[in-house]
Amino acid sequence: MGKRESNKLETRERIRLAAASLFARRGYGAATMRQIARQAHVALGTLFNYAEDKRDLVFLIFNEELNAMTDVALAAPTPDQPLVDQLIAVFRVHYRWLGRKPDLARILLQELTFYSSGKQAATFHGIRRRLIDGIETLVRTAQAEKKIHSKESATLIARHIFFVYSASLRWWIAAPRTDPAKGVADLRRLLDLQFEGLRR
Repeated sequence: MGKRESNKLETRERIRLAAASLFARRGYGAATMRQIARQAHVALGTLFNYAEDKRDLVFLIFNEELNAMTDVALAAPTPDQPLVDQLIAVFRVHYRWLGRKPDLARILLQELTFYSSGKQAATFHGIRRRLIDGIETLVRTAQAEKKIHSKESATLIARHIFFVYSASLRWWIAAPRTDPAKGVADLRRLLDLQFEGLRR
């Protein structure tokens, strides 16, 4: 890596840490781009080279870790597990990770709604797509092995599962105390309901 690229990465990391610190200490609404630039020891114009606005900064904070956590999550299931256990293995990784930084996680989940443009948007959407594709692979395998019997497409089933997970995650993170184990247990009940239906 050349010196110029090394300097850019170092600047990016200073900005990321400054934004995370100020959002956590002052709150998302109170922190300003100018304050973040000052704490990162960069010019305001330099800050805008990395993020268009505060919302973009949220994803600058999270994208790298989220990408790594998605790698860990998608590697968590084992082939011998029932599908619902495989899904819980995937999602548990994210609950535990976000549970370590609930204040910042609340900002992330609040700001990702309708997040479609910005310097960090393409990276975030690529990570989310990878997670959904991983869920779809688990569903398609379960269908092929006759572990589930729905004739709906694996794509639609995966999207439904992801929607349940996303809503459950928001419900959990909004609570005053974010216990990952309780959040995962609640998600398990919702997925069981999805898999079993309302027949019992």
